[in-house]
Amino acid sequence: MKRFLPALFASLLILLANPALAKVNVVTTLQDFAAIADAVGGSRIETFALARGYQDPHFVDAKPSFIIKLSRADLLIVAGLELEIGYLPPLLDQSRNDKIRAGSPGYLDASVGCEILQRPTTQVTRAMGDVHPYGNPHYWTDPNNGLVIARAIAAKLSELDPAGRADYDKNLAAFAAKLADKTKEWDAKMAPYAGTKVVTFHDSWPNFAKHFHLVVAGHVEPKPGIPPTPSHTLEIINLIQAEKIPVILVEPYFDRKTPDAIAEKTGAVVVTFYPSVGGIPAIKDYFALFDTDIDAFVNAMKGKR
Repeated sequence: MKRFLPALFASLLILLANPALAKVNVVTTLQDFAAIADAVGGSRIETFALARGYQDPHFVDAKPSFIIKLSRADLLIVAGLELEIGYLPPLLDQSRNDKIRAGSPGYLDASVGCEILQRPTTQVTRAMGDVHPYGNPHYWTDPNNGLVIARAIAAKLSELDPAGRADYDKNLAAFAAKLADKTKEWDAKMAPYAGTKVVTFHDSWPNFAKHFHLVVAGHVEPKPGIPPTPSHTLEIINLIQAEKIPVILVEPYFDRKTPDAIAEKTGAVVVTFYPSVGGIPAIKDYFALFDTDIDAFVNAMKGKR
């Protein structure tokens, strides 16, 4: 027993002294990034998302508990493109965690390398509504960008935790293979509806629409982030009637009063479309996000026949 105790003590010291054996603490601004990180990181990481999938990612309550999470983070993954500009900077300042600031090893802007649409070519002003000056930040709604994000996360985790590189590479390969298979499935489901015109509540879906060959003909909001007005609502009603637009896509955190009123006058179907993992309990990962939205769209279109 006396010989055993020193050996056990030495083993414990090695475990405590070797950070590679501890889990990498990952904080993300969106549940989508946490879900992809979980798939790539597996048991070597722990994740926490600041914004829940059922919340508007533009408006996140800066809870004091977030400061603690950020202070302990080894890696921060953000959407970038100023999506988090309204709440994240003061949280980072109060966390006093320099290793997760922009430009530091523990910071990852998930938008880098992704296809970013709607980059403004003129100066952005408040008169234009909530227009993002660096492009539309809802880029993860294209599965091709999901693969770019997964690769970036795998590379960053391997940098922070070199001992886990083989695990991250293996998990990334599995994620990429499943995503390729699922993308073929999703593309096949959406193929019959290529060219379909849709109206959306907010301008959240340009990447989704481009990938699946939909045409976003208008928005319930007169300008991004501006509540519906009677005059603009009438314009949308006339547009839907003239173009025979079959569906209105609405994110779960917006009031359905105006979309439902438009649908009643036009016969269009209001479809709840979830932009993020966690929008409902059934959307547990990145694959379930597309499964849910695509099935909802297909069912709505079948109902219009």
